[in-house]
Amino acid sequence: MTTANTTGTATLTDGVRAEATIDLAALRGNLAALRERTDGPELMAVVKADAYGHGAVRCAREAVAAGVTWLGTATPEEALALRAAGIGPEQARVLCWLWTPGGPWRQALRAGIDVSVSALWALDELLAAVRETGVPGRVHLKADTGLGRNGCQPHDWPELVAAALRAQAEGLVQVVGLWSHFAAADEPGHPSVQAQLDGFAAALGYAERAGVRPEVRHLANSPATLLLPQSHYDLCRTGLAMYGLSPVPEVGAPADFGLRPVMSLAARLALVKTVPGGHGVSYGHHYTTPGETTLALVPVGYADGIPRHASGTGPVRIAGKWRTIAGRVAMDQFVVDLGGDTPAVGEEALLFGNGENGEPTAEDWGRACGTIAYEIVTRIGARVPRRYVGGYQA
Repeated sequence: MTTANTTGTATLTDGVRAEATIDLAALRGNLAALRERTDGPELMAVVKADAYGHGAVRCAREAVAAGVTWLGTATPEEALALRAAGIGPEQARVLCWLWTPGGPWRQALRAGIDVSVSALWALDELLAAVRETGVPGRVHLKADTGLGRNGCQPHDWPELVAAALRAQAEGLVQVVGLWSHFAAADEPGHPSVQAQLDGFAAALGYAERAGVRPEVRHLANSPATLLLPQSHYDLCRTGLAMYGLSPVPEVGAPADFGLRPVMSLAARLALVKTVPGGHGVSYGHHYTTPGETTLALVPVGYADGIPRHASGTGPVRIAGKWRTIAGRVAMDQFVVDLGGDTPAVGEEALLFGNGENGEPTAEDWGRACGTIAYEIVTRIGARVPRRYVGGYQA
C-alpha cells in the first residue's frame, strides 16, 4: 500500500523510509515524443548508470516493450547485465562503448553485444577474443570529431578503418556502425557543433569510400535529438530526455519538448519538534534558528545520493509548502525549518517530482546545488528503493 499524497507527484509505500517512484507510463510517453521529433531514425534507449538512476533492467524492458530496438550502455558489465536479465539480441541490440584493456570481450561476444572501437588496441583485443570463441564481432567505429574523450582522432582514422575492413574480410567482424559524440549540442550556436557535424561527415565519407557499409550512423545525443535534426542520421541516442528531463534547460523545460519527468523522490518525516530561537542545526551549526520554530527530520542524506552541496539550498515540499534544507546535509538525514508548522511524523517530504503540482523538480535541485539534473537523478543510491508504476511489465 501507499500513503495518501497531498503534495503532488510521489506517494510512499507503507513503512518505507524513502522511495523513488518511477513512472513508466511517462517513460513511454517520452519515447513517443522523441520518436515524433526524429521522424524516421531509430531511437537508442541509453540505460547506462542504472538508467540514470531509474533502474536499467526495468527501464530497458519497458523501452523494448514500447518498440525500441537499441539499448546503450557505457560499461561491459552494464551490457552483460541486460542480457543476463533476459533481454536477448532478438529483442534489442545492446551497444557498449567504454572498454579498457583486459575487458570481458569473450563474454560480450557470446552475449551478442555490439562493441565500440576507438583504437587499434581495442580492435586487437576484440579480434583475439573472436578467434578464441569463434563468434564474429559486431563493431561500431567511433570517431573523435572534437569532444576529446573516447573516439579515434582524424589522423588515426584511416588506419583504424583499414584494420577493421581487413578483419571484416576475414570474417572476424562486421563493421555495423560509425559514430561520434557531441561536446556542446546543449549550447545552441556553439562553434564546436558545426565543426563536429562537418568532422563526422568527413569521417563517414572516408569510411564509406573505403568500403564500410554500416547498418547505422549515429551522432545525436538527447540535446541534438531535440535541437539538431541534421545530426539524426540513422539512430538517435536518447539518454536524459528519455527520462523526461530537459538536456537544454536554457532553451526549454521538459513540457516544451513534450517530455515528463519519470522519477520522483520522497521520504517520510522521522521527527517533528519545537526548538527555541538561537538553536544550532546539524553539523557545524551553519544554520541557527531565528526564533522559536519547528524542525522536521528527513531521513535521507548523502549516503542516499542527496548532494552535500544541497546544504542550506535544497528544496523540499512538506505539508504543501516549499521549504529549504536547514544546515548541512548529513550522511543519513537532513533538517528542515518548518517555521512553526506541525505536520505529523510520518508525513511525506517530497524532494522532487515532475513539477506539475508545484513541487520541486530535479532541475530545481540541480540549480540549488550548482550542478545539472543528470547528476541529481543518477546519484540516488541503492539504499533508496525504486517503486515502478504505470508499466507494461509486471
